[in-house]
Amino acid sequence: MKFKFENITISGGVAVGKNTLLNNLKPYLSPYGWHFTSGGQILRDFTKEYVQPLANLTDEEFHLKLDKRTMDLLNKGYYVIEAWLSGFMARHLKNTLRVLLICSNEALKVDRVANRDKLTIVQAKKLIKEREEINFKEWKRIYGNYNFFNPKYYHLVIDTYSSGPLETVGKVLDALGYHSHHLPINNK
Repeated sequence: MKFKFENITISGGVAVGKNTLLNNLKPYLSPYGWHFTSGGQILRDFTKEYVQPLANLTDEEFHLKLDKRTMDLLNKGYYVIEAWLSGFMARHLKNTLRVLLICSNEALKVDRVANRDKLTIVQAKKLIKEREEINFKEWKRIYGNYNFFNPKYYHLVIDTYSSGPLETVGKVLDALGYHSHHLPINNK
């Protein structure tokens, strides 16, 4: 099976659908030996936090180890990696389809966080603002003054406000060169 890319990164901020896309790609790509991981899960395991912890809860050395692990996996090939900065980290890799998810409707993001993390609307708004501000400040300190979500670093930018989960996975599979004859067969 030949795909246009050997990896996929899924990047974006809070509550844009990164994990949903990761999970929706699994039934299509797992049969072809693809692997799936999340930078957020690694970070949560490290900090023992339930919710995505703030970037400043870990030291610079840990961030650099996480980046190295991400690049090592991408060099192995056939990985889908979901993490805020995975696409930015892979911006020089020609074999990696870099997907940026955004959500242009702030109310929808707040609703997603409130439901996912069992928070009030006020708490969800505060969490989103705090997480994004602190994380970007920390990443700029570590990596430099980049706009990490600049579309120039990505092959696809998908607004999950106007693109539902199935449409979003379809766009990614199309960009990957996945065709309908690749669909997994259900023998039930």
